[in-house]
Amino acid sequence: MTSKTLPATQLETRKLTQADFHRLADVPPELEWFANINNPKTKRAYKIDLQDFTGFVGIHAPEEMRTVTRAHIIAWRTTLEQRGLAPSTIRRKLSAIASLFDHLCEKNAVTHNPVAGVKRPRSNNNEGSTPALSDLEASELLVFPDDTTLKGKRDRAILATLLYHGIRREEVSTLNVKDIHPRGGVPHLNIKGKGGKIRYIPIHAQALRLIVDYLEAAGHERM
Repeated sequence: MTSKTLPATQLETRKLTQADFHRLADVPPELEWFANINNPKTKRAYKIDLQDFTGFVGIHAPEEMRTVTRAHIIAWRTTLEQRGLAPSTIRRKLSAIASLFDHLCEKNAVTHNPVAGVKRPRSNNNEGSTPALSDLEASELLVFPDDTTLKGKRDRAILATLLYHGIRREEVSTLNVKDIHPRGGVPHLNIKGKGGKIRYIPIHAQALRLIVDYLEAAGHERM
């Protein structure tokens, strides 16, 4: 009896063999995975991490990603620790490979993510790696630009926005005049963060004064 003559109920219950499963999709090229990463810095870092991992495991062709096991991931993590890399760097590298395998699982190119369950170094969530400025240092930084020039007024406004609100440089660089508007009578900044997330932050009085001072000097419309 051929498959053409099998009853419909029997056809529906047939299962794929392992060979059939792997023929459903080839391992997608790296470019497809990278295309889903929007941040240029993250994309560059993940590319380096992937090259590091494939070099360690000895992978030369995309389909060889199917042979990677949890033991390979653990061995690589141990090597990264022996190289003296920071815990945050090791976590990022493991995250990069986990992200790739998540993508391959989505495409039915591999059966599982070997990074799942592999412990990652703890990160210090209570203290950032960048030293904080003291109140005195912040005050001195704010008055450093020459406020008699347009450039100096602009730099003071930028520094005040950074210092008083704790936002990222990329977030400040994308701000426009229209991103300053009142909410409940209080001036707010419309911040566009990572992943397209939007949040509203009340503007500090000192920062608002310096921003208005610059906008008026530059001839921009008032908020």
